[in-house]
Amino acid sequence: MRSNALMTARIRRTDLDTTRFGLSTGRKLGGAVIRNRARRRLREALRVMAPSFQPGWDVLIIARPALVEADHEALVGSLRRLLERAGVLGGQATT
Repeated sequence: MRSNALMTARIRRTDLDTTRFGLSTGRKLGGAVIRNRARRRLREALRVMAPSFQPGWDVLIIARPALVEADHEALVGSLRRLLERAGVLGGQATT
């Protein structure tokens, strides 16, 4: 498990040829509109990074309340750092 101020990532190795993502936005973030916006922002950041994903991972991203106020650059940078440290983006895992 990796985490920072904006999100937590639970990561598990699989034998699949793809990497799968799940997004969790709890009620602590706010109402339905805010939670849906947070999921859309995370999906867009993941879509841009998709060509760099290493195959064979299951990743659950759990949004923290600070993500709601974060700008796009902070969100993308935070997500990129989490996935790089875990080995999902372009390298071996550092566990």
